[in-house]
Formats: sequence, structure tokens, C-alpha cells
Amino acid sequence: MSARLFALVATGLSIALFALANLWLQPRLAGARVDFTENRLFTLSQGTRATLENLSEPVDLVFAYSSEVGQDYPPVRTYAARVRELLTAYDSLSGGMLRVREIDPKPFSEEEDLALAAGLTAVATDGPDPLYLGLIGTNAVDNQLVAPFLAPEREPALEYDVTRMIARLDDPAPPVVAIITALPGLAGDGEEAGYFVLREIAKTYDVRPLPSDFVLIPEEVDIVFLAHPADLNARQWDLVDQFILRKGRALIAIDPVAKAATAGDLFNTSSRQPRSDLGRLGRHWGIDLTGQAVADAANALPVEVLDEDGRAAVLAQPLFIAAPPTLMDETDLVTAPIRRPINFGAPGALAAAAREGLSFQPLIITGPAPAKIPAPLAIGDADPRDVVRAYEAGDAPLVLAARLSGTFTTAYPDGPPAGEGDDVVTAELVRAAADDRPERLAESQVPGEVILIADTDLLDDGFYMNPAGGGPIADNATLILNALDNLSGGADLVGLRSRAPSLRPMDRVDRLRRAAEARFFDEQARLETRLTQVTTRLEELQEIGAAGGFFSGDLDADLTEAQRAELIRLREQIVDTRQRLREIERDYRRGVDGLEAWLRTLNIWGGPALIALVAIVLWRRRAGARS
Repeated sequence: MSARLFALVATGLSIALFALANLWLQPRLAGARVDFTENRLFTLSQGTRATLENLSEPVDLVFAYSSEVGQDYPPVRTYAARVRELLTAYDSLSGGMLRVREIDPKPFSEEEDLALAAGLTAVATDGPDPLYLGLIGTNAVDNQLVAPFLAPEREPALEYDVTRMIARLDDPAPPVVAIITALPGLAGDGEEAGYFVLREIAKTYDVRPLPSDFVLIPEEVDIVFLAHPADLNARQWDLVDQFILRKGRALIAIDPVAKAATAGDLFNTSSRQPRSDLGRLGRHWGIDLTGQAVADAANALPVEVLDEDGRAAVLAQPLFIAAPPTLMDETDLVTAPIRRPINFGAPGALAAAAREGLSFQPLIITGPAPAKIPAPLAIGDADPRDVVRAYEAGDAPLVLAARLSGTFTTAYPDGPPAGEGDDVVTAELVRAAADDRPERLAESQVPGEVILIADTDLLDDGFYMNPAGGGPIADNATLILNALDNLSGGADLVGLRSRAPSLRPMDRVDRLRRAAEARFFDEQARLETRLTQVTTRLEELQEIGAAGGFFSGDLDADLTEAQRAELIRLREQIVDTRQRLREIERDYRRGVDGLEAWLRTLNIWGGPALIALVAIVLWRRRAGARS
């Protein structure tokens, strides 16, 4: 065989072998990837992997995206690509239990009919066609969950939202929430009366209100929600303790001055027990609730009061705190999606002592200079002026809400003290309940997650609902629903945290832009001030000249030689200043544009230039070896 024929055959066989290898490896390595991104954007969390591995039945996801419309909106197009890549990773790791497909709901198409029937949001655009960017999930028994619109601003929570949808479709039964409370507005199942937040909880969860004399927490309960547990005895705290060790999920709202604990009027102070805390559990966990109310002048809500003359005035009430999103943890899925303030009413503050196996993560904090106000002053209808007089600013923020997680141990190793709680229930009920209780635990069966809120008044409609009959004006209900949603997801989902956005800032470009803006605005302000001064002086001279016929051409009338020289100089300064302002505007982006042009050049030509350089080096080495 000639050398030429051998080369042709070898080339053909190489191409065929390459194609066969690709066909064989493609299905086997479809999910393989190496993630070099700083924030591990393309690496699914362990919680998501566990959810996909434990799917008991097939789940279908339909990604609806208007690709042609999205081309006109680069952020939407980029985010749609991010969603598509994430769903591809899900599909490859599910072992065929998750089936993903994409549709393009063009106007009057079957795909649009499917999107509209599922309840996806058609977002109006500048063009004639709407934009769809949503997700439809169904399971084997045709249960359906829908994300009507995947908002780009929720990208940090995207993996959690998708994983949560898959988990809910795999187990469609609503989670059971047991509510233990002394608040009248939460003492129901949420079907009709009660707080707005209770009615919202009932739309998603199976609400089980426990009576004040409960002797058992039902086995089917997934989450315990304690709101102002002021009347619990040791036997009941022991039940809560054992539930947390067994199920590991609790949302607890406690308060040093609970205005909402009274029936009816929010500011009726006749409540028997306005304070609630964690009792023995708090001491065992190392969690302390202040005995005073917390005030925050930097984030005070306005209230209407009467002045000395009986006239209405609006003053800031430091005891009523509107905590903005900037004071919330941006990485925790409970607080990361919140976009409006959380309104607190005379809250307490949480402090944590170190406990082995437990971690304390603040979720919401106050401003930098809060104060602690005595409870007797805070529990009444305190005048903001009295609160300001009692205000002694601290030097560090205080914690209003937090997450306590890790391995819990029992606060009652020997059970509750004998006889405690027997005055509330009969001995027969206690013995009957004891027969149904599972075996006592000394340590967590699953990693525990307890979300703590140092306020119960935030649950009251009066603190965040529009009194004119409108909707919420703050995200108090969203905070509670986010917490329950996070806790109800099981151990795999609770471990998820929000990710960093995929769009990373160009730090050097941003620094150059800020520096250019600072120089521009400083110079612009200086020149504009100078221009104003010069123009004012020019107008003064013109008025002097006008009195003697200045504007009719008599330049000498009422003007001295020095004034005429000054007039000419001022006009030249005005022309020069305006020219300098135009130059500054041209120079404003010169540095930034130069860097961006250099980066574009490097990105476009850097790779080819490097390859060419390597090729030249190899060629020269080979040529040198031959010679």
C-alpha cells in the first residue's frame, strides 16, 4: 500500500472511529461537566441530587419560553438560557424519572393554548406578542404545579424553586402544620376567620390548631408553628422538644411585649401574659430573648398622635420597626426573595450562646443603633416622644429573626418534672396520650431547623395590611410563608440556600466608571458654580451698561475702562467654561470605553493569537530538530 493510500485510509478510519466514539459516549456522559465558575453556578446541590434520586414516580416539566420575543430583551434571553441549562442538568441526573421539554408559545398556537390553560402569565411587551417564561410540572396522576413567570430577579432561588416543585409533585399531599398559640387571630384552621396570614397558610397547608390543653402532637404533623406560646407547661414543652428531635422542623415566634396577644383591640393591655419565650428549651439551646422591647429610630414607622393642642400630627414611632430588605440575609431562602420591609411591633432581640452542634444564623437585624425600651412603656400605647426620651442608642445591630440549625439534644433527659401540667389536663388524658407517644429520643434523628422570630405582633393584620381594605403593604405574611415553605421541604430542601446570580459584575470596569463619575460630577459642579458666578457678574455689568445705552452700542456709557475689560474677560470665561463642560462630557466614558474595547479585543483575538503563538513555537522547534 502506498503512503498516500495509507494516509487516506487512516484518515477515514480515524473519522469513523471518532464518530462512533461520540455516539457511544454521548448518552453515557450527557450529565458530565466540569464547573469552573466561581460561584459553582452549574453544580447542583446535594439536596437537589437527593430529591432526584428519590423520585418515586415520573415527573414531567414543561419549560415555556417565547424565544422570538425574548430576543429583544437580553436579560430575559440570558436568564432563559440559564433556566434551560439548569433543567438539562436535572434531566441528566434523574435517571429518566424527570422528563423535560421546551415549548415556544407563539400566538394562536397549540403551545400558547397549553400555556394559558396551565395559568402561565402572558407578560405584555413593546411588540404585538406577549412574553411567556414559565414552568409547568405534572406527575403520573395529573397533579399540576405551575410557576406562572420565572422572574430573573429570583435567580438566586431558581434551583430551590424547581427542586421544590419536583418534590411537591412527587409527594402531592399538603404538609401538615400544627399551630400552638395564645393569639386569638391564629386560633383556627384559617378557613374563614383569623389573621390574613393564617388564611394564606391554609391555602397551601393542612392546618391543625392544637388546643391549649393538648397532650399529644399528632404523628402526621410535619411542622410545629408556635406563636406566643405563653401558657405552655413543662409537659407540653417536652412534647415540642421531642417533636423537634424527631421531625426537626419548627417555626417559633416569641415576644417580650406581645400587643397582639389580647383579643380585639391591638392596644388593649389587659392580656394576662404579654410575654412569651422559649422557657427551658431556650436555656438548653443557648437562646436568650431580651426582657425589653427593641426600638430602632433609623427604621421607625410613622404613626398619628395628638399634639398638646389636640391637633393630629404624624411622628416616627421607634418601637414600630420597618426592617428593609437590606437588613435581611441575602443568602437564606426565607429572606432572600423578600422585596418589601417586614413591620415589627415592639419586638424583642435574640442572642445566642455557643452550643456544640448548633449554629445560629441571623436572618433579620435592626439598624446600627437600636435601643432597648422598658416593657411597661412598650406594652401600652406609648407616645413616640416618650420613646425618644427613653431612647439610649446601642452600638451594634440586634437580631430580630434567626435560624437555629444542627443536631439538637433533649432539654428534658428525664422527661418533664413530675406533676407539671397535670393541673391543665386530667391524669386519664395524660396516660392515654402516653400510650400513643413514640419512644423518647435524646438526640435529633434528622438535622434540625428552627426559625425564630422575636415578635408576634408582626402576625397581626394591623401591622402590615392596608386599613382601607387593600392588600399587604409589607411582606410580613411572605416571611411566614417562606419559612413554612422552607421547613416543609424535608432535609434535602432545607439545606438549599440561594445561589449567587449568574451575571457577575465587572469589578474593574465598575471601579473605573465610579471614579470617572466622581471626577465628572466634581469637575462639572465646580465649573457650573464658576459659570453661575461669572454669569451673575456679567449681568451686573450689563445692567450698568444698559442704563447708559449699553445695548444700543454705547459701550463707554457708565462703564469704566476696567469694567469694560472685565466684561470682555467674563464673556471669554463663559465661552471657555462651556467648552470645558463639553470636553468633560466627552471624556466621561473614555477610560471605561477604552477598557471595554481592550477586553473585547482580548476575548475575540486572545484565543486565536494564543493558538497561533503555540503553533509557531512548535513549528520552530520541529524545524530546529530537523536541521
